[in-house]
Amino acid sequence: MAAEADGAAEVEVSPTDWVARQAELYESSGGTKGTTQLGVPCLLMDYVGRRSGAVRRTVLMYGRDGEDYLIVASNGGSDRPPLWYLNLRANPEVELRVETERFPAVAATLPAEEKARVWPRLVELFPRYAQYQAGTERDIPVVRLTRR
Repeated sequence: MAAEADGAAEVEVSPTDWVARQAELYESSGGTKGTTQLGVPCLLMDYVGRRSGAVRRTVLMYGRDGEDYLIVASNGGSDRPPLWYLNLRANPEVELRVETERFPAVAATLPAEEKARVWPRLVELFPRYAQYQAGTERDIPVVRLTRR
């Protein structure tokens, strides 16, 4: 994954316009701009598409649990998980940019008891997560990103 992030392969940015704009600002500034959304810290995550094999990039809000980063696969409360989550389940190796630092990480979905422990802090960080969960029957996953 590190080789792709260093330019060996083209990175496809999210087709969602505001995400693409924020990802471009975040990356082009070297991680000094575009690092928050609605007052919540954000990271850039590069991952491999499970079908295409293409390296893709998205912007995600995050919380912390010790040294790890926590991201929520809410998809705005949709009944379907975000595509990035499906791709992480197929290939958990990712590349992160958190502000000015870029590093490899591995993704793992939290089991129910661990999610229950961190969920209140994530909802405090971004209260809409509670609304999203209330509006869908899908259990919204929380993913731990651990630096490799």
